[in-house]
Amino acid sequence: MLCDITKVHTGYGIMPRVTHCTEDGDWGRPGSSKKVFVAKSLTQKGGFASVDNLIERVENEYWKIEVNDFQSWMLGFCKFVGEWRTTELEVNKIQIDYTYTLYSDALLLYPVNWLFAKTFWRLYMKRVLENIRQLILNDEPYLYD
Repeated sequence: MLCDITKVHTGYGIMPRVTHCTEDGDWGRPGSSKKVFVAKSLTQKGGFASVDNLIERVENEYWKIEVNDFQSWMLGFCKFVGEWRTTELEVNKIQIDYTYTLYSDALLLYPVNWLFAKTFWRLYMKRVLENIRQLILNDEPYLYD
């Protein structure tokens, strides 16, 4: 969560790649936020896309983030909440449990939202976790304290 998210959210299908973040000087501290910018894609014009908010953090154990303030229509989704829990299994072996909840304020779109979450979003998040695994294997530096 303290890494370069341009190397994590690299785009896939309708999801644009993240290009950079701004207003992120306090990122990593509970209550902090950052603006996320994306490349142009089929679903987005590019530029400012959303805001990431750090709700809760327990060092080396747990993060809870919320993504909201979407600048393009997102199938009726109004926010995503992700929870990241780490458990050390043995030396140099850590289990990561990542769960997410997608919130929609468009009742009529719930069937489409459910299908999106169970298919595309699940696949996309597996790609994100693989990108994180590659960062770990490459000993990528942290961007934030």
